Amino acid sequence: MNQPNEMKHSDAAGKTLLSFTNISFGYNDDDNVSVIEDINLELKEQEFVCFLGRSGCGKSTLMNIAAGLIMPWEGEARFDGRLLTSVNTEVGYMTQGDTLFPWRTVEQNLRVPWELQAHKNRTPADLEERIARYLSIMSLSDAAKQYPAELSGGMKRRALLARSLIYEPKMLLMDEPFAALDAQMRATLHQELMQMVRGLKQSVMFITHDINEAVLLSDRVITLAGAPSKIVEITEIPFGRDRNLQEITSRKEFAALVEHLWRTLDMEAK
Repeated sequence: MNQPNEMKHSDAAGKTLLSFTNISFGYNDDDNVSVIEDINLELKEQEFVCFLGRSGCGKSTLMNIAAGLIMPWEGEARFDGRLLTSVNTEVGYMTQGDTLFPWRTVEQNLRVPWELQAHKNRTPADLEERIARYLSIMSLSDAAKQYPAELSGGMKRRALLARSLIYEPKMLLMDEPFAALDAQMRATLHQELMQMVRGLKQSVMFITHDINEAVLLSDRVITLAGAPSKIVEITEIPFGRDRNLQEITSRKEFAALVEHLWRTLDMEAK
């Protein structure tokens, strides 16, 4: 297997926020076979990093380690310098599933993270201000009193994203959040996500198996492959935070990066 090829790191990134050091993990069964092995990586503040790989390669496993939901067999994960030994309450987590509570309105769903965590030195007025702010950011103000069954697929995605951001986490974890949407809605939400990330100076760990999506959104693409999976390449994406998503898809550089990542995955699958 080829060694990871790490290109020049994005100048926009700040200090290390999430780090994996010699991470290995598997699921206990008769064979105790590792899913991921020897993962070494740092994710920076204000960086948008996509994890790319085929289904079952361990992308979601790494994200669950970052969320503190599972502990690695070997190695350590640190968040903002702190060793992760339990649930990481400093991240927001958005999956591809619809986890909105159907008996709550959009506004009431946004209250859930606040209710589940102890927010010292915060007043009810702080929560009301945040709810209004994130409803506005995600174009949901007119839908605040609606229930999930009354929302379109795109509006549900916006509500889930707003709920993940309501307590202003240091990093947003996104596990194939747009996989179930049609192409037009995905394109719309891609643009809105990038505007939100820029405006809030948010750090993002994003999982996808869609190569075009990875190149379109990220500052770096981390390609996982093999059995057990390892990092086979780290690719810098040169389009900057102010990229026009429609415009860059017509560039030769975009097509070249997509083709390169396809070849990387194909070679590692053989």
